[in-house]
Amino acid sequence: MIRTPTTRPSLRLIDRLATRVWAPAQALIRPFRRRWWVDALVILGVCAVLFGVVAMGREWTGVHRPAIQIDLSPQALPGYTFFSMMRGLAAYVLSLAFTLVYGFWAAKDPRAEKLLVPLLDILQSIPVLGFMPGLVLAMVALFPHTNVGLELAAVIMIFTGQAWNMTFSFYHSLKSVPHDIAEASTAYRFDWWRRFKWVELPFGATGLVWNSMMSMAGGWFFLMINEAFRLGDHDFRLPGLGSYMSVAVAEGRTDAMAMAVLAMVLMIVGLDQLLWRPVVVWAQRFRVEETAAAEASRSWFLDLLRRSVVIRRLGRWRKARARRRRAAPAPPAHPVTRGIVKPPAALAAVALWLLLALLAWGGLRLLHLLAHLPAAYWAALGVAGLATLARVLVSTLIGTAWALPVGLAIGLSPRLSRLLQPVVQVMASFPAPMLFPLAIALLHAAGVGLGLGSIVLMLLGTQWYILFNVIAGASSVPSDLREAMVAFRMNRRERFWALYLPAVFPYLVTGWVTAAGGAWNASIVAEYVTYKGATLATRGLGAAVSQAAEHAQFPHLAAAVLVMSLVVVSFNRVVWRRCYELASTRFSLTR
Repeated sequence: MIRTPTTRPSLRLIDRLATRVWAPAQALIRPFRRRWWVDALVILGVCAVLFGVVAMGREWTGVHRPAIQIDLSPQALPGYTFFSMMRGLAAYVLSLAFTLVYGFWAAKDPRAEKLLVPLLDILQSIPVLGFMPGLVLAMVALFPHTNVGLELAAVIMIFTGQAWNMTFSFYHSLKSVPHDIAEASTAYRFDWWRRFKWVELPFGATGLVWNSMMSMAGGWFFLMINEAFRLGDHDFRLPGLGSYMSVAVAEGRTDAMAMAVLAMVLMIVGLDQLLWRPVVVWAQRFRVEETAAAEASRSWFLDLLRRSVVIRRLGRWRKARARRRRAAPAPPAHPVTRGIVKPPAALAAVALWLLLALLAWGGLRLLHLLAHLPAAYWAALGVAGLATLARVLVSTLIGTAWALPVGLAIGLSPRLSRLLQPVVQVMASFPAPMLFPLAIALLHAAGVGLGLGSIVLMLLGTQWYILFNVIAGASSVPSDLREAMVAFRMNRRERFWALYLPAVFPYLVTGWVTAAGGAWNASIVAEYVTYKGATLATRGLGAAVSQAAEHAQFPHLAAAVLVMSLVVVSFNRVVWRRCYELASTRFSLTR
């Protein structure tokens, strides 16, 4: 082709436009062409979550129904599973916020600590049925025309099964920050927020992550009670996996029960692979050690997200904004407030006085409710409390006997952790009350009554608290100390007593406290069960709470919960508090 002088300017203009427009467009599109399917999956996942949140919001804001019909068809099960999962995640967000605020307050304010830690013991020991009737009635009264009240009540009830062990773990982490790290933050004149953000929160990240997984498992424990609650003639059920399982068990639908179990397992495995495993891998950066781990844990989903161009560019944009913010001139610091490492004392004092006023008001209402109960009933509750205490201690001892070696094996081996973490998640998260009929049938065939059998039932739901805390403690053992044990040719028994037990003992104490609290909570379904249409009960505070809730005897319910709280707090002050002191002094690698 022969170019004429008249065509040359137009061709040069086209070439110039192609150079300035098309080349940059190709440079922008080229990364997406290489990994387009990763970004497509990310976008589809975000759209699916948004669609589910909209559906959940439509369910919340719908017109309140006096009763609902649970559909046992397979087509309804995915929607029910999603609703239950979203309630659990919403409760976890609430639990995490409570943990950070309450644990920090208790660890940093010596005056409030004397009240907040015993109060946490009480809250952990109060059974679900101690919260539920009053909470559900109050929420329904606040939102009489929509389902918001019932949904909020379900989220708060799941929160009561999640928050306490997370708070105990974070509180203990804040009390165990190594002296050298704390002194370094003081030398750099960190204020309380920077010290919390850059020192204390990263130090407690490992224990908080593993206890978060255990908290989700604890929330599923009473799923059938939370979503299938009835009080007398009033139906307060919600569409969800718990109500689906409850109706399937009541109607004897074996196929529906099997589908519910399958849906629960798939949900737990999905959460483990898409949420908890990436978080565990991410939390490895906060390990306190001088050498790198021998074998780092991996997450296929986290690796996939790191290959996403969209997420990577969002990360770069966030870092660029942070750099511009740091480069901006900072306002001059006031000379008096510079170097403060504590939050404002006035705010903590006001919050403490408000809490004391609320507790005083609640105490007066409780005294008015309990004024007419006879002394013989209180004596019977005392004997029942000792019986339940013995079962709680035996179940905790049995759980420790197997969870300590298994937890050490999993926590010290990234390969075992990668393989067994989903299995442990499924076993810990599966609602133990669903297994009670099978366990009772086996105990009945073996000639074991409910007095001893309730220990087995408690163990089904509480042993996982010990296991998860031991895994968290073993995962945080510094690699340099483990390499020193190998260099000194120490055998397994010597390593256990010289390194592993001191390293995991603070976490083990937290596991004991939360497992004991979970056993007290589980006593309401372990000491009072229904089997083949007959009610089986044994002497204990759990049975007293369940009987009072079943017959709507609120003074008896309040009395049983009060005695349970007194027994738990007294035992914690005498035994667990000394274990915490021992863990923070003698058995601590950071002191």
